[in-house]
Parts: sequence; C-alpha cells; structure tokens
Amino acid sequence: MADTWAGVTRTVSEIVERRTTRAWYVAISITGSFVLVLGAMLGYLFFTGIGVWGNNSPVGWAWDITNFVFWIGIGHAGTLISAILFLLRQRWRTSINRFAEAMTLFAVACAGIYPLVHVGRPWRAYWLLPAPNASLDLWQNFRSPLLWDVFAVSTYGTVSLLFWYVGMIPDLATLRDRAVSRARRIVFGLLSLGWRGSARHWKHYEMAYLILAGISTPLVVSVHTIVSFDFAVSIIPGWHTTIFPPYFVAGAVFSGFAMVVTLIVVARKVFNLEHLVTIGHLDNMCKVMLATGSIVGYAYAVEFFTAFFSGNPYERFVFLNRATGPYAWAVWTMFTCNVFAPQLFWFKRFRRSIPVMFALSIVINIGMWFERFVIIVTSLHRDFLPSSWGYFRPTFVDILTFAGSFGLFLTLFLLFVRFLPMIAMSEVKGQLAVGQALGLPTLQVGQASSLPTGLQAGPSHGVIGEFETPKALLNAVRAARAKGFAKLDALTPFPIHGIDQAMGASRSRLGFFVAAMGIIGCAAALLLQWWTGVKSYPLVIGGKPLFAFEFSIPITFELTVLAASFGAVLGMLALNGLPRLYHPVFNYRRIHAASDDRFLLVIENSGASFRSGEAREFLESMGATNVELVPE
Repeated sequence: MADTWAGVTRTVSEIVERRTTRAWYVAISITGSFVLVLGAMLGYLFFTGIGVWGNNSPVGWAWDITNFVFWIGIGHAGTLISAILFLLRQRWRTSINRFAEAMTLFAVACAGIYPLVHVGRPWRAYWLLPAPNASLDLWQNFRSPLLWDVFAVSTYGTVSLLFWYVGMIPDLATLRDRAVSRARRIVFGLLSLGWRGSARHWKHYEMAYLILAGISTPLVVSVHTIVSFDFAVSIIPGWHTTIFPPYFVAGAVFSGFAMVVTLIVVARKVFNLEHLVTIGHLDNMCKVMLATGSIVGYAYAVEFFTAFFSGNPYERFVFLNRATGPYAWAVWTMFTCNVFAPQLFWFKRFRRSIPVMFALSIVINIGMWFERFVIIVTSLHRDFLPSSWGYFRPTFVDILTFAGSFGLFLTLFLLFVRFLPMIAMSEVKGQLAVGQALGLPTLQVGQASSLPTGLQAGPSHGVIGEFETPKALLNAVRAARAKGFAKLDALTPFPIHGIDQAMGASRSRLGFFVAAMGIIGCAAALLLQWWTGVKSYPLVIGGKPLFAFEFSIPITFELTVLAASFGAVLGMLALNGLPRLYHPVFNYRRIHAASDDRFLLVIENSGASFRSGEAREFLESMGATNVELVPE
C-alpha cells in the first residue's frame, strides 16, 4: 500500500528496479524510429538548406517558429507546478511535479532544435553566445528580442534542470540504498552525491528549494513574455500588440497542463499509480486548464476588439482575414479546441472522467498548436501589397521534422520513467506525515526491507538507533540535548520541521550565497551590454542610445536568475559538505531505513568524554530499536 512511507518507497522504486518489460521496448522502438526520422530530416536540411521547408515570401516564419513556440509553451507547466504551486503550499502538486519537471526539460530540448536550424547555418550557432565573433570581429545585438530569446530559453532550461535534479537527490539516495547490484549502487551513489538525509542536509536543501522556487516563479513568466516580444515589438499588423505577454504566458500554462494530463493519465494506468496520482489531482489540473483556457479565450476576444476599435485598417484586415480568409479553417479549429471544448470542465463529472480529460487534453494541445500557427502565418501571408500575397503549405520535411520532435520528446520521457523515480518520494512522504499531524486518514508505519551491509571494524563514529515516528525522534533529540550529548545527527526520509531548533542548529546561511551570486550575475550582464554597445562595438539603431537600462532588463534579469540559481545549488552542496561519497554512517547495516520509513538518531563521538555504553542505554530508554555502534 502507498498510504505508508514504506509503501511509497516500494511503489515508486520498484518501477525502476523491475526488469524492463517488452511493452517498454516496443514503445521506445517506435519513438526511437521517429528520432531517426528527425535526424534524417535535419541532416537533409543541413546539406540542402532551409529551402526544403515550405517557407516562402512573405511567410518567412512558418512551421519552424510555430513549433518552437509550441514546445516552449509545453514546458511551462513543469516550473509552474514545481515553483508557483510550491510557494502557494498546494499539497496536491507533490504527486505530479516530477512528471512536469521532466516534461519541461524534454520540451525545451525539442524547442531548441528549431531556432538552431532556422538560422540557416547551424554550425555557426555559437555566434549567438555572448562572445565576440572571431571571424567578423563583431558582437551580438543585445537590443534584439531574438537574442533575448537565446538568454531566456537557455536560462529557463538550465534552471529547470537544476530544479529537477536538486529535487531528485533524496530519491536517488533511496534508490542507492535499495540497490542490490554493485553497478546500480555506484551509479545512484554518484548521482545522489553522498546524500544521507541528515538534519543539516534537509535544512540547507529546503532553503535551496524555496529559493529556487522563488526565483523560478518570475522566470517562468519571463520566458514566454520574451518569446512574445519576438512578435509584439515588431510593426507587423496582427503582432504589434501589448496583450501578447500575458496572452502567451496563459496559453503556455494551458498547453503545458494539457500535456501533463496526457502523459500522466497513461503513466498512472500503466504503472498502477492510481493511489498516488488520484482523481483529485487530475480534477485540480482540469480546473487549472479551465481557468487558463478562459484567459486565452478572453485574449482572443480582446485581440479582435482592439483591432476593430483601433481604427487601423491594416489591423482590421488582418483579423477579418483570419476569420474569413483562406486560413479560416485553422482559426475556427483554434477556437473550437481552445475555447469551446474546455467548457466541459465546468462539470465535475467530466473533470473526473479519465476518457474525457484525456481526449480534451489532446484536443487542447492541437488547438494550442493552431494558435501559434494562426498568429504567425495569417499575419504574414498577405502583405501590404496584394502582389506580395502568398499561401504557406508545409513540405514533407516540415511534417516529418515535427513528428520527429514528438519522437524525441516521448523517447526522453520513456527513458525517464524507466530509469529514474517519476514521483517525488520524499515529498509525498512528507505530505503523508503532515496529513497525520492534521488528523487526516491514519498513517501506518510500514516494514522496511532488510538490505544489510557489512559492519567494519575500527574506531567508533558514534551510536545509532531507529525510531518509528518523527515525534519519537524529536522527543529523543530534545532529551539527548538535555542529557548533555553534544554532537547529534538525525537521518530522516523527509524533512522534519522543528528538528533544527531541537538540535540547536543555526539558521541556514544559504541566502548570502544566492544574493552574492545574483549581484555578480546582474553586474556582469549590465557590464557586458554597456561595454559591447558603447565601447567595443557601438551600433546606432534607429537613433536609439547605444545603451539604455530599459532594453537591458531582459538579459540582465535572465543572467541574474541564472547566477542566483547556481548560487543556491552550489551553496547548498557546499554547506552540506557534498559531494561526499563516504560517511561513517553508511557502515550502519540498516542505513537504507533512513531513506525509507525510519528515523535515525546518531549520538556522535565527541571525544574523550564519550561513552558508547551510556549512549546506547539512552537510546534504548527512549524506545529506539536496532541500536548499534557505528565504526569510523
């Protein structure tokens, strides 16, 4: 059962530990074949040029940028669930955040393909990096939204990777402790960086996670905002509008949640996770889709109203052409999928119907793809001069490249669910403990499996004992402090609030690391843009100043967030003394219990005054079991 701490560990870990099924091999063979198709189409593109796409004049942006914006939008749900819902203390996020975080990374990887190849010479893509071009001795134009995209997407991908990996460290340690083969123990041992779940670890870990959530929240808003600037800062009718930033962000969350529902409905059925990902979780996600879908529908209406109220004949024509022109079929498909279909979620029986929500999640993402297509193509295909009008039709290279990107996305997802914990075990266990404290359904302590390791002879590190509940551990810590034991450590499968104060630990200093790194990132971004624009490569664009704070905000923000995120992760590791691949407590034959369902207290050797017999008697008097001497 997964209503116990041990049950959560067993349910999630066994998915990774069991033998690979034939169905998984079949699935990854299918998705892998699409990856090969993607590679073939990109190779053909590299050797032939982007003329193999259906792009034409005047439709210079078409499926390539449509798919880029689509995949970036898909990746928004991960950070929203992990960061914003975490800050809002939404307990239901814990069963789905790992799915969404992984999906973010895979979607960003797919999105990055399109602008990379759209530049025409992808082997020169390094020219986009903030360094002078060695061949032409020129700098990038830091005032261009297209370059802002480079910083925004790369920062978002990097911070999402850090967030995903940091959140997974305790669960990787669980897999390490359960590993029965030497190879798995080594791999998961390296990935978990020597995590042992001590009170000190959890103190800095929680602070790092909170800081990452705090700085990722504006980041998730900024990314699609900057993507919208690719269009909004232009003077093309249909693009030049101030509603694009919030409109794009709401649409990204809308499509991202829909993709999470699509994947998680399948995964919970295949891996029997109905008790961890409940219908209540899916109901809440449908409510989010209903809310964001309503915002998107409102934005559609505002766009049409603004165009006709503005009195601008070109704006009026673009929107009238969208609704009645040659691409009207795409526009009305968009309205049907994104505005009309989600209205079913007003009804609880549809929000709790697996077939309905699965079908609607697919319909929504079809509609969101058409939204990006409509914005890009219908604004370009009829220029100011009727003689310049055209019609875009995708080629087989367009279609197969897009299909191949789905193959890449699903292949990465299959690898993730096969080899890594797809649900955040430590977070789910923590919420079970909170539920017990709040008087929610009774939590039973499961039996930890026995995976013994050999004791080693040598000097004593201390005495260790197990407790069955967090409350018993807290009582033992307070009693140990009162009795005069100076050096204590607690090893737990999830953070226990209040144990820091009980052990007399000081507050985490991680915030100073983050602030220092953030200031360095901000200063470096401003200096880079000022020096390149004013000193190294002054370039007058439309009579605008060589440097202004206003246009430097996007890149400055992104580099500040990037540096602060690295400060949070590296600072957390440094304060925790990680990576550390060996620690004396790993000699305890039941150390695996600390990452499963037991709460360990270590009375450490404090010097000549330490008496192991006295420590053992104390632990036993407090109700500890499996009390043992731990060698150094």
